[in-house]
Amino acid sequence: MNRVYIKTYGCQMNERDSEAVAAMLRGRGYRIVDAEDQCDIMLLNTCSVRDAAEQKALGKASYVSHRKKKNPDFVLGILGCMAQNRGAAILEQLPDVDLIVGTQKFHQVPDYLDNLRAAREAGVLVGSSIVDIEEEAGSQNTIREHFEPEGEQKVSAFVSIQQGCNMSCHFCIVPKTRGDERSRPMEDIVAECRQLAARGIKEITLLGQIVTSYGRRDYTHTNGISPFVQLIEKVHEIEGIERIRFTSPHPRGFKQDLVEAYGRLPKLMPYVHLPMQSGSDTILRAMNRPYSAARYKEIVDALRAVTPDMYFSTDVIVGFPGETEEDFQQTKELFRACNFDMAYIFKYSIRTGTVAEELEDQLPDEVKERRNQELLDVLRENSLRRNQSLVGSTQAVLIEGPDKTGEHFTGRTPGNRVVIVDADPRLVGEVVQVKIHRATISTLYGDLVLEGVES
Repeated sequence: MNRVYIKTYGCQMNERDSEAVAAMLRGRGYRIVDAEDQCDIMLLNTCSVRDAAEQKALGKASYVSHRKKKNPDFVLGILGCMAQNRGAAILEQLPDVDLIVGTQKFHQVPDYLDNLRAAREAGVLVGSSIVDIEEEAGSQNTIREHFEPEGEQKVSAFVSIQQGCNMSCHFCIVPKTRGDERSRPMEDIVAECRQLAARGIKEITLLGQIVTSYGRRDYTHTNGISPFVQLIEKVHEIEGIERIRFTSPHPRGFKQDLVEAYGRLPKLMPYVHLPMQSGSDTILRAMNRPYSAARYKEIVDALRAVTPDMYFSTDVIVGFPGETEEDFQQTKELFRACNFDMAYIFKYSIRTGTVAEELEDQLPDEVKERRNQELLDVLRENSLRRNQSLVGSTQAVLIEGPDKTGEHFTGRTPGNRVVIVDADPRLVGEVVQVKIHRATISTLYGDLVLEGVES
């Protein structure tokens, strides 16, 4: 009873948490399997940003819980944001769940599973589920282990630097599920990145709920340089690390020092995920977002002034309570003006316990759906136009490994565009030159450029 399957819902933070749990479990002798029908233990690492994400996880847990009828020793655990949000209330709907662990207790999962295994191997029936959603000081420092699948060469890694959020956006449940802002010590993060570089990692993505808020209570600005930019500088110095990215920032964090960093730190890739949420000042105020549409556009323009070939992605919510057609058109105008390469467009959904839950003028689903589709249409035009503009160009591509078919290899450009190319397995982990010959909305296709050979 030691085969564990972990299914992850939601953001890169959740992916990183799952990877750390997997690494810790492997260190305890558990086997991590990649097929759910092969496991003795299933852990669902959940998301609460939207109701649909919670319902998806609940549906999966309900379906999987039937396995207990055939195998009473089967263990089902729910981790992460939904566990933190709902706690023991999950058991009212899913009484067969064995383990509910919140966002500050991932490091306790191995101990809890050890206890469950020991009880069952001793023939002892565990009378109640384990529920742990308590806060824990220093929990941000426990997400540091990295999992390496057997036989797979990893070339990129997520590094958690900060957890929690103090922004109090009126639509968002993250402060409830992730707690207050907490940053890891800078020296610990840099040491982790050095260890990853020694293992062959070429690209680091720094992660946080509000990554640009890193260390603002723990470190001082030095010569106008924020703690976050100081951290980027230190990672930039590590030999072997060739690319640096980060997510998810807040527009408020893009002061001059961060904008200028793109011009002076060549390892900092020309790609920014910059959540917009709305292009209407009225809706931004209702959301409690501390910037205007004009300020947002200023940031985009400043970044493009430093790096003209900058790539942008964003988050947008349509159908926020009270959003008029004029508000939406302002969002659409700003969306077009920023010319995003990628976007996560969401229809507003009520989250219990948020300010927006109590707002009047909740919009009907059909209005949300129409507005969502209109922005998706703009995004498809933008993405296809930008990708097609790269046809005929030569791009520096970090080869990550085989593509889904196993017949080709996949990698990414500095602007985070996916590239499919024929390559030798020995090139995994290398940055190679690829001439692009075809483009779709989401993918580029190209050929290796051999040194000294005209293509």
